Amino acid sequence: MKKKSTFNNCLWIKRPCLPLYLWIPPILVLCASFLPLVYLIIRTIGVDSQLLDTLLRPRVFEVLLNSVGLALAVTVSGCMLGFFLAWLTTRTDLPAKKFWTIILSLPLVLPSYVGAFAWVAALGPRGLLQGWLEPFGVERLPSLYGFWGAWIILSLFSYPYVLLTVRAGFRGIDASLEDVARSLGKNSFQVFREILFPQLWPAIHAGALLIALYTLSDFGAVSLLQFNSFTQAIYSQYIGSFNRGVAAVLACVLVLLTLLILLFQFRIGGRSRYYRSSAGALRRVPCVSLGKWRYPALFFCGSIGIFALGLPVMVISYWLIRGWIHHQSVLFGAEIVWNSVSASGLAALVAVIAALPIVILAVRHARRSTQWLERSTYIGHALPGIVIAFSLVFFGVRYVPFLYQTLFMLIFAYVVHFLPHAVGSIRSSMLQISPRLEDAARNLGKKPFHVFSSLTLPLLKPGLLSGFALVFLSCMKELPATLLLGPIEFQTLATKIWNATEDAFFAKAAGPALILVLVSAMSIWIIFSQEESEKGR
Repeated sequence: MKKKSTFNNCLWIKRPCLPLYLWIPPILVLCASFLPLVYLIIRTIGVDSQLLDTLLRPRVFEVLLNSVGLALAVTVSGCMLGFFLAWLTTRTDLPAKKFWTIILSLPLVLPSYVGAFAWVAALGPRGLLQGWLEPFGVERLPSLYGFWGAWIILSLFSYPYVLLTVRAGFRGIDASLEDVARSLGKNSFQVFREILFPQLWPAIHAGALLIALYTLSDFGAVSLLQFNSFTQAIYSQYIGSFNRGVAAVLACVLVLLTLLILLFQFRIGGRSRYYRSSAGALRRVPCVSLGKWRYPALFFCGSIGIFALGLPVMVISYWLIRGWIHHQSVLFGAEIVWNSVSASGLAALVAVIAALPIVILAVRHARRSTQWLERSTYIGHALPGIVIAFSLVFFGVRYVPFLYQTLFMLIFAYVVHFLPHAVGSIRSSMLQISPRLEDAARNLGKKPFHVFSSLTLPLLKPGLLSGFALVFLSCMKELPATLLLGPIEFQTLATKIWNATEDAFFAKAAGPALILVLVSAMSIWIIFSQEESEKGR
């Protein structure tokens, strides 16, 4: 394992200026990502001083503390779940690992409000379970509303961020590093602490950052579970007030909180590189035998799969069957599926392409400016989707009306909001590629583009696939941007589900929800099948 020394860190600061052509693509991407923030600043500048006084109210601090506490709790539990499940599905002899990887990744595709509704409808007071237990004297089950319900549900629907990024990190680790450590007398715990954990740390804190920002920007689950969060306050001001200046000020506070999180992540993430110091073929790590722990591991994976995926699917299926029996309209057009898949696929492709130059600049030409350039892309993900949507509506109507309510504007909103998904996954893979391999190829007379296309890009494939999957799955369930920026009469699975549930037509929402899970399952299956074929070559 190669790690920068303190002396090298000093040289890292004093490197000469980079060529301008290396800065142009990342800066263009960053300018696009900062467009919603510029809108917030413009709206905040003209805010009346009385509106600024609202920030000093105790209620605002209470809501802010609620949001921070929830984000911290969800991040810790999500990281623990995601890391352990990634280890089980990559480094052990767990039966049917591909099946479990797909099942345990699918909760990410469920919209938070759908998952929260399913939990409340099944396990909440007066839910399905309480109805079944009522003949036995159970009149009311514990409430799922408030902090505890939001913590459990958001943890179950956000841990795949860590699962997918850490899984890609596990697949990029060379077994020879562990062999050398064991030959020096290190035990299993020391190997994990000194070899594995440092190499997986970029993937862990990239996934943790996504979970924290996801929790801060979530609106559907916290609203349904009646938990007072900052995003709910922003949404209420945007929808219920003619003067949206207060909402802009509150959103700026959320941006400030994001900057503090990014600063913390910058300090704990470090500037280390984790790659092999010698040339040679990468050797896969042999699977760890679970032995007597195999069945407890299967029970654990099954329990997470049931509560995170099985329960929502069961509730959705119940409403679908009930609607079918009562002859309700549960069918919908195939164009809705095509709209979701095509828009999400294009946005995921654009996000991966846009993330590549940012990651290359931040990792291969590491310095303070490039590191902050990379971390600034996370601001778009921290903003609630409704804020991004309104900012682009403002921009489109005033400056580019020919792009307003077009597919281009919708994809642009997707990329701004979910670009960090691609950046985090690609960065964790890039950190494991030794620059000596690229230097050796250049010394053999290969041009930089040929080195990148034939050497760096294939080694980045796990991170690229994980980033594409994360962006695709997130776009499939994105709601506010689709409602406000989509072309006229442009419906996706997410908007179909929302419109049906908003009108309490749960049977109409059941079909699109099941298709959403099915399409996402097929995409993840294809990705992991490609990983297995790559492993067999």
